[in-house]
Amino acid sequence: MKHIKTNVTKHLTINNKHFTIEGPVSCNYLKTLSFDESLNAFRPAKDQFDALKEITQLPEGRIYIARENKHVIGYVTYHYPDEFERWAEGQLPYLIELGAIEVHRDFRQFHLGGELISLSLSQDEFEDYIVLTTEYYWHWDLKSAKLDVFEYKKMMQKLMSKGGLEVFATDDPEITSHPANCLMARIGNRITLDQQQSFDDLRYKNRFLF
Repeated sequence: MKHIKTNVTKHLTINNKHFTIEGPVSCNYLKTLSFDESLNAFRPAKDQFDALKEITQLPEGRIYIARENKHVIGYVTYHYPDEFERWAEGQLPYLIELGAIEVHRDFRQFHLGGELISLSLSQDEFEDYIVLTTEYYWHWDLKSAKLDVFEYKKMMQKLMSKGGLEVFATDDPEITSHPANCLMARIGNRITLDQQQSFDDLRYKNRFLF
């Protein structure tokens, strides 16, 4: 499958602060920027920045960033599911994962996360993909948000809906292990019924056991 990547950029001015949302960015471009140390929800910031650079070099990999001047304060990643996850078992070339989104806590009030999601999924090439994301409560910044897990879940679902993602049911044990976890996906307009069925088969692997 040929992975088309159309560059998009949006400039925002909020409370006299200037932000740029852009992507997919290249590894060389990321090397010209600094990366905020608070972006460490998944791993130490330096390691996370290195991971973003690696993703940019994957055939399907896409990184979109939010920056203030030349300083990265947020990002969203797209890539194939991890080989150890059930979503990779079918090796479906059109199934891509929104793997992570993170925004500096001081800038979340400006809704930059929603801007990242909506801009990144705005291009026509995403109509050839099923984009999925798995939301696990143990990744959430509950303390800073001052929300309980179900309030945070509602907030995350609203955020993902900015890009057209909807909640899908699944029997994946990691997701069903806690009621706050969920699977969301966006089905591209050019996805066929057979392709949707292959995704459904991954969502429900134990359907015949009931």
